[in-house]
Amino acid sequence: MTTEVEPVPFAPHLRVRSRIAHSLMRFAPLIRWAEPELRGLGALVRPGDEVLDIGASHGMYTVPLAHLVGPAGKVFSFEPHPRQQRSLRRLKRLLGFRQLSITPAAIGTSEGEFTMRMPIKYGFPIYGHAHITSGAADYPDTVKTRTWRTAMTSIDGWAARSHPGRIRFIKIDVEGFEPSVIEGGSELIARDLPSLLVEIEDRHLARYGRTANGFADEIRTTWPAYGMYVWKDETWVAADRVDFGIRNYLFATDAAFAR
Repeated sequence: MTTEVEPVPFAPHLRVRSRIAHSLMRFAPLIRWAEPELRGLGALVRPGDEVLDIGASHGMYTVPLAHLVGPAGKVFSFEPHPRQQRSLRRLKRLLGFRQLSITPAAIGTSEGEFTMRMPIKYGFPIYGHAHITSGAADYPDTVKTRTWRTAMTSIDGWAARSHPGRIRFIKIDVEGFEPSVIEGGSELIARDLPSLLVEIEDRHLARYGRTANGFADEIRTTWPAYGMYVWKDETWVAADRVDFGIRNYLFATDAAFAR
C-alpha cells in the first residue's frame, strides 16, 4: 500500500484556485448540490491542522479541508475506488494542494486486502453505495453489482507507520462501515480527541447488523468528552438522538469549538 505525496509548487494563481474552489463548495449546499455540513467545517478546522478524510470519494470534503488547513497543514484522504482516486489526483494537480496526500485504500479494523461491492441500477454504478463486503448482508439476486479488491488499513495502523502530528478532525463516510473505522482508530481518538464528522444512517448500518442510535451512543459512552451536534440554521446544534433525514453527526469537545 502506498501513500501518494506529489511535490506541487504553490504559486499565487494556485492559491486563487483554492479560494475559488472552497467558495464554490461553501455555496453548493445552499442549492442542494452538496452536504450542508461543509459550511460548518470552519468552526473546527484551522490553518496548520492535520485532518483525515475517510471515504473521500470525488473530494467534496477534501477540497474545503485542504483550503482550511492551508499549506502549513495536512489532509490525509483515503479512498478505495480507482475512479475516485483519479478524481482526487486531478484535483490535487489542478488546485496545487501540496498539503494533500491520497492513500488508495479502505479504512477498517484490519490490514490486508478486502472486497468492495457496488450496486448497478439501470446500468449505472451507484458509487455512493459502494461498501466493504466483509460482514455485510448480501444483496438480493435481482440486484446487479460490481466488485473489486482493495487494500485496507486502520487509522491506528496507519498512524503508527506515518507518525502524523495531532489529528484535529476526521470525516468518515463509508456506507455503514463507520463502526469498524472508529474501532480501528480508537487509540488515536483517545489520544487526540479529534472532532469526528460521521455519516450515521440506519439503512447503511443495518447491512452490518448495527443501528444508528446504538452506534452514536457507543461513541459518546467511550469518549464522554464528546458532545453530539447537527448542522442547522448555519450553526452546530446539540443533538440527543440520530434522526431520520439527517445523515451526518458531529462529535466534538468544548475545547475544539474554543480554539
